[in-house]
Amino acid sequence: MNHLPENMENALTGSQSSHASLRDIHSINPTQLMARIESYEGREKKGISDVRRTFCLFVTFDLLFVTLLWIIELNVNGGIENTLEKEVVQYDYYSSYFDIFLLAVFRFKVLILAYAVCRLRHWWAIALTTAVTSAFLLAKVILSKLFSQGAFGYVLPIISFILAWIETWFLDFKVLPQEAEEENRLLIVQDASEREALIPGGLSDGQFYSPPESEAEPQQDTTSYPLE
Repeated sequence: MNHLPENMENALTGSQSSHASLRDIHSINPTQLMARIESYEGREKKGISDVRRTFCLFVTFDLLFVTLLWIIELNVNGGIENTLEKEVVQYDYYSSYFDIFLLAVFRFKVLILAYAVCRLRHWWAIALTTAVTSAFLLAKVILSKLFSQGAFGYVLPIISFILAWIETWFLDFKVLPQEAEEENRLLIVQDASEREALIPGGLSDGQFYSPPESEAEPQQDTTSYPLE
């Protein structure tokens, strides 16, 4: 037969890959292994990864940006004090922007509590904030009269909606996968270091001993010949 069966080819491929991984583990310097382990442990001691810190900064930016837009809206529509009293004290769901600001505060508190304080590694908290934000904004856009109040009637709902979904994308596609990958790398490096400790070190040239060659003595001819 000219071709090996498919299962035999898979077995050969798996065997070659396993031998290659073993050779990689054997070729790793123990000093490099310890350096990698210390670097990963140092990241764990920091308490929060760099990508998670970036996510928390973006959540803070979400709150500050929506707050800034709301303050600008208050100042544009007749002064901060008068408009603030109108939108907060005399709150009206159909014309007030105060609830959009509260929605940003809600996202900030839930996400910072979940992913900065409790350091969750699950998406349920971001799913909750994004679902609440999307449902509330859609209902407000459909039922309220924000579009008749100028540019901010478009800007604040759209910005809040976009920021909420950017947070969801960033956590689901950046934070959680990267932290899981770093944890897997740490486990692989630790496993490699344990194997390296069990495998004896390579033999050096000084550990081999070959005795000097002795000169061969000439053999005597003991063959007996008949006398003539």
